[in-house]
Amino acid sequence: MKIRRLRCGILFIFIFLFTATLFAQTPSERSPWIGDAPTVAPPLARDLSPKLSRKHVSRAIQKVADWQLQKAQHGFDQDWTFAALYAGFMAVPDAASGQKYRGAMLQMAKKFNWQLGPRVAHADDHAIGQTYLDLYFLYHDPTMMAATRERIDTVMTMPDDPQKPLWWWCDALFMDPPVLAKLARATGDRKYLDFMDHEWWITSELLYNSHDHLFFRDKSFLNSREANGANRYWSRGNGWVFAGLARVLAEMPADYTERPKYVTQFREMANEIASIQSSDGLWRAGLLDPASYRLPEISGSAFFTYGLAYGINSGILDRKKFEPVVEKAWQGMLTHVYQDGRLGSMQTVGAAPGDFTPTSSYVFGTGAFLLAGSEVFQLAR
Repeated sequence: MKIRRLRCGILFIFIFLFTATLFAQTPSERSPWIGDAPTVAPPLARDLSPKLSRKHVSRAIQKVADWQLQKAQHGFDQDWTFAALYAGFMAVPDAASGQKYRGAMLQMAKKFNWQLGPRVAHADDHAIGQTYLDLYFLYHDPTMMAATRERIDTVMTMPDDPQKPLWWWCDALFMDPPVLAKLARATGDRKYLDFMDHEWWITSELLYNSHDHLFFRDKSFLNSREANGANRYWSRGNGWVFAGLARVLAEMPADYTERPKYVTQFREMANEIASIQSSDGLWRAGLLDPASYRLPEISGSAFFTYGLAYGINSGILDRKKFEPVVEKAWQGMLTHVYQDGRLGSMQTVGAAPGDFTPTSSYVFGTGAFLLAGSEVFQLAR
């Protein structure tokens, strides 16, 4: 009897420790697959055209989307890494089999019972709500947005912390604000826009450099410099912000009082982003010291391309000035698509400019590419 109790006790301790370890991990660490960087590179794609036509853009979108869906579907997660991919899948135009990817998103949402990630106030765990709300706009089933609305309502009752803003890192401006903007459209209640507006400018005041027109990743980077002495601005971090601005503006009513401030910031960033585009059409991980980074970084570049193309399509940006920037960026990204559909040259999960390999591919970067493709498709002839 004592031996049996001892065995039961040991088993209980093992289960407890295993469970504690599991839930101590971030969703990205628990997820079976968010990306990889194989040492042996497959051949690059030879069936894609750089021509800016809807036929050729659709082919590129579908090639990348098909590879990513097959590779990642078994590991779908509620984490921010996948949330960016889901946003991309939802944006794929019908001409590139968009209905197939939206169907996969519907199955994903049902799998998670329309729930957000576990951390109540963390923007990363809210980002999946963008896809839930986009599905609500398609099917108009209130249960699709109920959990997201309940979570955001809870967060809105929490007091501001002067020492640490709700969105204390710039990536959060992609994760949470579009959820609030979409909730405002879904419910007709502008309190969600007002809350978003309040928090956006707290973060902007802390992290946006009004001279460089770029965002520091968080306050620990305010005095960080590149090898050439320039301020250290992370490509993907600013990509998150710029894409977040685009997604907020797409939902924000034209008569919203504070909208002009978002348009101004969007245009400021667009002009800066265009001015530092590299000769290959892309951007390096450290934006103001490209010579220190050997490869272009596709996830940040794709978010920039998405935002710039959206700006043209929406009439916020001048087509004559920015269309050549978008076309060059799109063509540059296609040179990093492999024959099987893998999209490479992406920095892995991080918080600062870093190194990576040509084959490095992650779900959030593919999501950014699909978002970019959706807007380039609209722009294309």
